[in-house]
Amino acid sequence: MLPQCARFIRRLCFTRRALIVACFLLVAAGVALFYSNWLIVNASQHLTWNDIQTVPARNVGLVLGAKPGNRYFIRRINTAAALYHAGKVKWLLVSGDNGKKEYDEPSAMQQALMAKGVPEAAIFCDYAGFSTLDSVVRARKVFGVSRITIISQAFHNQRAIWLAQQYGIDAIGVNAPDLNKGHGTYTRLREKLARVSAVLDAKILRRQPKYLGAGITIGANSAHGCPSRQ
Repeated sequence: MLPQCARFIRRLCFTRRALIVACFLLVAAGVALFYSNWLIVNASQHLTWNDIQTVPARNVGLVLGAKPGNRYFIRRINTAAALYHAGKVKWLLVSGDNGKKEYDEPSAMQQALMAKGVPEAAIFCDYAGFSTLDSVVRARKVFGVSRITIISQAFHNQRAIWLAQQYGIDAIGVNAPDLNKGHGTYTRLREKLARVSAVLDAKILRRQPKYLGAGITIGANSAHGCPSRQ
């Protein structure tokens, strides 16, 4: 009888400790989500625009990548093209994932922008924009851009602007239209976790892009543009 009671007490104590640990982790996760969201929203206040006509003009617009053809992609392209045609940017840097030969976000963005009347000479491709951090930091460290207009949806722009600030980049954002309520729920949930990851990467790990490489100049005399990936 006594051994059985002892085993029961040990199990009870273990369960209690496990419950305490689980509660602690749950609270810590909640604090991390709240703090990272507050930090990013607060830092990007008054730095994003919905109306293209009121956006301050800058030389370079950074178009953040998305899966070619999806609704986020299409709306970012439409906004970037409108921004260019309104004279708010001179050049567009399209940055996205080209980690596999058969998957090429920057080239898809280039072609979509050209279909909207943006000249090929005004488009520059960053084929190593594997994450928002990579895209933003490479804009400065590879393409030499320290003042930039970021084009994406509002929730994405907030995080991108905050990341830019952490790496010494003066960034503003133009908000592409978001999806209607009821759509994009998974993306918004993923964004909450991405904000925690962004704070960890920038504040604690000071993470750098996966690839850097030789510098590339954006401008009228640049020979770079979007080199063929064939």
